Amino acid sequence: MDEHRMGLQPILRRVWAKRGQRPIVIVRPRYEWLYVYGFVRPETGETSFWVTDSVNTETMSAILGAFARERASASGAEVDLVLDQAGWHTSGHLAVPEGLSLIYLPSHSPELQPSEHLWPLLDEVIANRVPEDLAELEAWVSRRCVEVSEDLARVRRLTLFSWWPGADPP
Repeated sequence: MDEHRMGLQPILRRVWAKRGQRPIVIVRPRYEWLYVYGFVRPETGETSFWVTDSVNTETMSAILGAFARERASASGAEVDLVLDQAGWHTSGHLAVPEGLSLIYLPSHSPELQPSEHLWPLLDEVIANRVPEDLAELEAWVSRRCVEVSEDLARVRRLTLFSWWPGADPP
């Protein structure tokens, strides 16, 4: 589980252009943001996404509750959730629902977090594009979250590390 900030700041990527011509990309930097909370099960490639307007302990508690109702309650089994040590993850005020167990990664180790590998997939939808406002950005991101959720094989390939429990040995 992890969060990702997406906003009206442009994400510029390389593009093809005719030899001798420079590609033109319209940029209108604005400082408004959405946050995507992403959960991934590397063994299967299953994902769950929530798009919100904030990232804090209160929002995290609500997202964990929704996730627990969606996933943990359905199977009835305990769910181990691997996450980094962001302040709102380790806060004493974080409400962790029954059925969820939090496992923290070492500090400053985003490469160990499977859900970190989802963010480039979501960024593709806004690369070299300029949304008019947060509503348009939310529509783009929401559609992209659905597309990524349906591509189980790609998600599994990006997030199932060789050392992850349940991974096939090399």
